[in-house]
Amino acid sequence: PLQSCHTTLVDGLIIEGHVPEGDMVRLLRERPAGVVGLTIPGMPQSAPGMDMTPFQPYDVLTFDKDGKTTVYAKHTR
Repeated sequence: PLQSCHTTLVDGLIIEGHVPEGDMVRLLRERPAGVVGLTIPGMPQSAPGMDMTPFQPYDVLTFDKDGKTTVYAKHTR
């Protein structure tokens, strides 16, 4: 359920999907305990690189090694 279209590793963290650069930079700076990566499940049409209009809000989620998620960032525009 956390899968998307692209996966990469950044300094030991998993980035899944069209995660905004600012969210990745924040994650690298904060390094929340237990978090192994960020994901935007699926392919929201308003995520970076998709840039479809009209804008549709989406959430960026953190996940831990067990797949537990929390909302890390809400993108409403």
